[in-house]
Amino acid sequence: MYAVIKTGGKQYRVSEGDLLHVEKLGGSPGDAITFDEVLLVGGGDAIKVGHPMVQGAAVKAQIVAHQKDEKIIIFKFRRRKNYRRKQGHRQQFTAVKITGIAV
Repeated sequence: MYAVIKTGGKQYRVSEGDLLHVEKLGGSPGDAITFDEVLLVGGGDAIKVGHPMVQGAAVKAQIVAHQKDEKIIIFKFRRRKNYRRKQGHRQQFTAVKITGIAV
């Protein structure tokens, strides 16, 4: 069984046991969370598509860790103008383990 959930402005296809990196969520490692915005639930021959959300569906998960992603470099450059700007950024994310899908 799998589901498509929406969190942090993005959509993810998940199934039970998946480890997922999502935008930073509140809570501490070990806490249980529930994703209520389920857009689609599928498994076998039956597929439930929400309009826009599947009524009564929820995805249960557990927070594994809060971490920072790899560093990305932002480099702005204008030729012949002596203009150079270098900036780095590490986005924070939450690692989540999917524990169950309830329909």
